[in-house]
Amino acid sequence: MSFRFYQSLPLLSLILVMAFSQVSFAQIGPNLGQTDHWMKGAKAAIERNDYETANSIFRNLIDSGQPLPEEMPYLFAETLFEVKQYDNSANFLNKYLELTGFTGEHYQGAQELQIRLEVPLEEIIACQLCDRRGYRYKTCFTCDGHREIEQDCDYCKAKGVVGCSRCSGSGMITKMNVFKIVEYYECDRCAGKGRLTCPVCEGSLKQISSCRTCGGSGKLSSEDLCDHVEGEHEHTGELVK
Repeated sequence: MSFRFYQSLPLLSLILVMAFSQVSFAQIGPNLGQTDHWMKGAKAAIERNDYETANSIFRNLIDSGQPLPEEMPYLFAETLFEVKQYDNSANFLNKYLELTGFTGEHYQGAQELQIRLEVPLEEIIACQLCDRRGYRYKTCFTCDGHREIEQDCDYCKAKGVVGCSRCSGSGMITKMNVFKIVEYYECDRCAGKGRLTCPVCEGSLKQISSCRTCGGSGKLSSEDLCDHVEGEHEHTGELVK
């Protein structure tokens, strides 16, 4: 009896290892049920023309890190088109075609969407009021649209003076005479002071330079989709990063 019990131990150990392995894989594996739930919710929202809800669901699916169904990029591209996020729509449409080619279930619809995207994408490129993604520019909050700002001088660290490079800040320079004796002379560049007025700010401690926030353009991209019309406009979309 005892011998049989010990004989069964290796088999019992193997069964336990396999059982725990299955539990572990189930815990770390993708939650396909949640993905399916999100996809059904997004499709239902699209069917009732509730594209804002569909947009939110697709974004949650992407953020979840779950495996994305093959048709998801196409459906998201259609959704983004309807909420006027044309550049993002084109990106997801290209991804769908890249993944599925002409064998994809929605290949015909993808081709039609490409045609519908042509005009709005051309309008974005031609517009001076928005960035290349179609988001309206806003005035830079740092330079207030002036492109340049007054700030502490970087060159002298707002001290107004810099060390003399000829005498290394000592005010004296050395020369060796014909008798190989070192002689000391007052530095003629800094008049023996060892420092010079900052050549950038000229002693004002300040410098005028391109705004670092906007890169000298005077404007920043906002989260408002552009209507390509001068003047006031409404907030029409949320930025997708």
